[in-house]
Amino acid sequence: MEYSTHKYTLTSSSIHIDNENQLAAFIQRFKQALQEAFYEQADINQLSLQRGLPAAVWTRIMDEVPLSVAIPKEYGGRGSIVKECLALLSAASYESLPLSLTFGINIALFLEPVSKYADEQVKAPIFDRFLTQQCMGGLMITEPDYGSDALNMRTSYRQVDGHYHITGTKHWQGLTGQADFWLVTARGLLPNGELARDIDFFISDNSIPAQRIKVERLYNNLGLYMIPYGLNTIDIEVPAPQRLVAESTGIKMMLDVLHRSRMQFPGMGMGFIKRMLDEAISHCSQRMVGSSNLLALDSVQFQLSQIQSAYTICSAMCHRSSHISGITHNLAMEGIEANAMKALVTDLMQKSAQLCLQVSGANGYKISHIAGRGIVDSRPFQIFEGSNEMLYTQIAEMILKKMRKSKEANLFAFLSAYELTRDASVVFKDTLDFVPGEGLIQRKLVDLGKIISRVISANYVLAIANEGYRDDLVKGSIEHLRRDITHLVSNLYLDNRVKVIDDYIAGSDWLSFT
Repeated sequence: MEYSTHKYTLTSSSIHIDNENQLAAFIQRFKQALQEAFYEQADINQLSLQRGLPAAVWTRIMDEVPLSVAIPKEYGGRGSIVKECLALLSAASYESLPLSLTFGINIALFLEPVSKYADEQVKAPIFDRFLTQQCMGGLMITEPDYGSDALNMRTSYRQVDGHYHITGTKHWQGLTGQADFWLVTARGLLPNGELARDIDFFISDNSIPAQRIKVERLYNNLGLYMIPYGLNTIDIEVPAPQRLVAESTGIKMMLDVLHRSRMQFPGMGMGFIKRMLDEAISHCSQRMVGSSNLLALDSVQFQLSQIQSAYTICSAMCHRSSHISGITHNLAMEGIEANAMKALVTDLMQKSAQLCLQVSGANGYKISHIAGRGIVDSRPFQIFEGSNEMLYTQIAEMILKKMRKSKEANLFAFLSAYELTRDASVVFKDTLDFVPGEGLIQRKLVDLGKIISRVISANYVLAIANEGYRDDLVKGSIEHLRRDITHLVSNLYLDNRVKVIDDYIAGSDWLSFT
């Protein structure tokens, strides 16, 4: 019996090692394709100045079938394993953040929802085209008049003779005019002319005329040049099987999809932040000032240590996401974690790019420099899929609601018992030992949400430390989080209610006082 158990353990270990080796080989092939596409076939610094990518560059990248990571094994893919998806996104973002976002859109906003919610009869042909024809897909939610207010979207559908007729307008969808498939969200048109409260998802196939979505115009987006965005008019008919099947309600399905997407932002952040760190260290090591290099300056050490802290936090987020965000999990009710990951990692991406540019001097202030375009490309990450201010506000509101329900007014007392912050809260006990109170204005809710997101992230860092992650990086990251939390808590005590003055012109022209 003991021999049998021991033999099984060795076999399981061998399978695990084999899977790890296969993943490493897959990622290495993908990285090699990026090297050839961006540095041999073309110059990525020149590509960053033009819209889209040349067909030959796309073909070389897609020849490695990168999107196979998000396709189940039974359909010929690699299995929709979160760790593999994040590894692919990280490898892409090290070279090109727009490319990583392109894959992120395909994975989290199309392939994973189709894998989880689509009718079985429509999956096989879609996945086959992704694997063999280099197809891409995206998600249409946002409308010109509603933005983040998705629940009030006006795109509607009605069922007619075994198909759905969908009409409406969508905009700011990544891959506009480029995606072969779309997930289109709409609300049912009721007999009285009103729209149903719930939301449904439909698959459209642009290769079929009746399902083709019309691009009215493309936007001249700032940054992310590789990805087309624009305005779309929808007037399509899709067969009934192309409607996604929700486990309960369409709204919860949408939350599950969006929360899973937000939990994959660390994958896009991982390679990007690592690139900022590598570029900053390399430049500061080589740049001489007097008799020593820039690394000898204490302020430079502080700046680079902040990027290194972001690298550690993002690593911990990827570790956490790999365990909890697979399609077997329903994430509809996991808004706190999803919001915390998305908001904080995108703030860290922007900050890392700013710091890398700062130490790079004048050279960094070029759109062809990795830090210069990194600032522009990472900025919209703080806005799309929910602006960070909105997400931080939601985090604070959800935690305050939990505190009221548990009848606990003290923030530390609550966080020390809360699963997502239990271990890390002790580290910041002196700072967190206060009562937020009721009736916080929104700017204070944003600060409180930032505090909570950092404590949650510190919990992630301690968790990956327990798995053997290097101690010096953990200590440095915790110290930076302590500094951030202390600063944010001090903001809560400042009674700042300054508001904009609309009619500010009168009495404010400096020339009249000179």
